[in-house]
Amino acid sequence: MVDLSVNLAGMQMDNPIVPASGTFGFGNEFKDFYDINILGSFSFKGTTKDARFGNPTPRIAECKNGMINAVGLQNPGVHHVIEHELPEMKKYFHKKVIANVSGFSVDDYAYTCELLDREEQVGILEVNVSCPNVHGGGMSFGTSPEAAAEVTRAVKAVTTKPVFIKLSPNVTDIVSIAKACEDAGADGICLVNTLLGMRVDIKRRQPVIANKMGGFSGDAIFPVAVRMVHQV
Repeated sequence: MVDLSVNLAGMQMDNPIVPASGTFGFGNEFKDFYDINILGSFSFKGTTKDARFGNPTPRIAECKNGMINAVGLQNPGVHHVIEHELPEMKKYFHKKVIANVSGFSVDDYAYTCELLDREEQVGILEVNVSCPNVHGGGMSFGTSPEAAAEVTRAVKAVTTKPVFIKLSPNVTDIVSIAKACEDAGADGICLVNTLLGMRVDIKRRQPVIANKMGGFSGDAIFPVAVRMVHQV
């Protein structure tokens, strides 16, 4: 048997297969289809300090070689995640998970990360400073080296577990932002979040999704992601 094990910032995994946050929920949506313990880990649904209902529907649109989503960080809030989702998760996933965190202020990030840092099953904190589809959200942090570094420092000050910063590709200089996070103490960088995109229904002459714009993902952005990984 080939050994696919990997150590990610101190979190030991059987293999490097890790579904990204937002694509895998809290894992319970997939556990009835196959044994999700074959995964190395997964990054669970983006969590904020308070519960969020998300953006109006429709939120998703298919595109050639990808899709646009503007879910709007719908989630039950960190207290619900700790009290309900994580205890349930332990029943069907017996490995460490990655906690994806978003916020609308530096204090939001620090508060949510400090609580999740205490949870035994959480192995890494993935701090999303790049979400492109929430008004006044992580976009402002992820496009500025100074703001991204400020979030990084605040989170590192209240946590003991590895902190990875998830960056936006919607910037002119990804290297300076990544370097600022590294200098502020980040243990890793996640590249990349979705590109900002839009589709128009030419028959209705209206945007396809209610939020007008959203995050474009899929095969079409892979070369952009590879380029940014190379640069950083």
